[in-house]
Amino acid sequence: MADTTKASGGVTYTRVDQAYFDKRGLRRTAGVWGLWGLAVAAVISGDFSGWNFGIDFAGFGGMLIAFVVLVVMYYGLTFSISEMAAAMPHTGGAYSFARSAMGPWGGLVTGAAETIEYVATTAVIVFFSAQYLDGVTSGLLNFSLAEADLMWVWWIVLYVAFVALNAAGAHISFRFAIVVAIIAIAIILVFSVMAVFSGLFSWDKLWDMAPNEAAVGASVFLPEGIFPILFALPFAMWFFLGIEELPLAAEESHNPARDIPRAGVIARGTLIVTGLLVLFLNTGVLGAEATGVSLEPLLDGFRAIVGDEAAAVLAIFALIGLLASLQGIMFAYGRNMYSLSRAGYYPKFLSLTGKNQTPWVSLTVGAVVGFIAIVALDLLGRVDEGVGAVAGAIILNIAVWGAVVAYFLQMVSFIILRKKLPNVERPYKSPWGLFGAYSAAAIAALVFIGLLVNPAFQAAIIAIIVVYALILIGFGLHYRKQLVLSPEEEYALSGGTHELTKEQ
Repeated sequence: MADTTKASGGVTYTRVDQAYFDKRGLRRTAGVWGLWGLAVAAVISGDFSGWNFGIDFAGFGGMLIAFVVLVVMYYGLTFSISEMAAAMPHTGGAYSFARSAMGPWGGLVTGAAETIEYVATTAVIVFFSAQYLDGVTSGLLNFSLAEADLMWVWWIVLYVAFVALNAAGAHISFRFAIVVAIIAIAIILVFSVMAVFSGLFSWDKLWDMAPNEAAVGASVFLPEGIFPILFALPFAMWFFLGIEELPLAAEESHNPARDIPRAGVIARGTLIVTGLLVLFLNTGVLGAEATGVSLEPLLDGFRAIVGDEAAAVLAIFALIGLLASLQGIMFAYGRNMYSLSRAGYYPKFLSLTGKNQTPWVSLTVGAVVGFIAIVALDLLGRVDEGVGAVAGAIILNIAVWGAVVAYFLQMVSFIILRKKLPNVERPYKSPWGLFGAYSAAAIAALVFIGLLVNPAFQAAIIAIIVVYALILIGFGLHYRKQLVLSPEEEYALSGGTHELTKEQ
């Protein structure tokens, strides 16, 4: 290979030696249960906070419909990405799939959407974790940073602690994920038992939102009518968002072709059960009206059952669910940024791994960006109370926007690759085939429309457009001329034959 090689898509590849990849090495440490723990840990915070805003928009009935629709989408999605991950076991994940299907620009657009998704999701979890953490300290120690207007201190503490955890080594990350996933599930099960036997759960509370007479199709089941179901879809995603990160662990899995599909199936089933428990029981204890506006619905559920003081103790355990996802999603944005950087789409220093063979630079930079986003929304909230009231929801919708764009493009990639590379080795094949990809793509597009037409989140859309413009301009002017033949690029250029690797 020459010092520089031009390829389709207007990109140029620069030759690097083995030392380049030696400084960007990862270590295989995960089995199927480590991957299961990572997937569940990444998602489980959605059972603790964030999902409930969908009830405020569409009522319990609308949220239940949104949940069922999203279950269908995530079945199609996870089956499809498992097939692609088994065929392309590279850290790039979504970027890798789209790169092989749609060229370098398609790979960047998809990978950047996933960067936005995971960095914003981490920021959401930090935001809600700080709420829970402050609830613990105020309830047990009579100490509140919120009252002192210093919530940013909690944000820094959380980011620093979990960057350090993720940078310490992949084996530590996977073990931590298993432990906290099990604890978080146990907390949800304990809450479920308490809710059932406390006598506070009532089916009538699920329908305590008065029907909006001005809404089309309004009823007790759909108090805001039919249309707001679209607005509930992004929040229903919070029960599952993050499970798609499993392919990002491909180069740290012992047997990715076998274990990623298996872990995906087990994790998806786990999350459907926990999501349904929280959706019904948390709402049935608090009532739909109160649940829809709570910043900490599960903790408020505990408070309703056992009182404020005991709930403060239980909040410590509830916080574990949020921290589980903080670790899992931070793992995801670290690997996503690492893979795009290793290939040259992002600045190459972001993919340096250091002695622990973890992408500590990407982890740190992603944390700084997320922290700035939270601070910016906090400052906007001081100027506009309306923004401040929904700051968490705005960041959540930035994350969901990035996710649905990445989902849609991955499903398009699946469809293209089935036609473009029909004979490539596929150790695992989606049992839903093209139907799964088409259905997931259609639902992702529907969620995207729901975000666009909801006037409450125009600020999120503007922020995303600005970020995307900067990424694409940077690639067009500079980084497209600096690409590297990483595993993802080699697979794409060789059409899955690995002929370029054999020639070197």
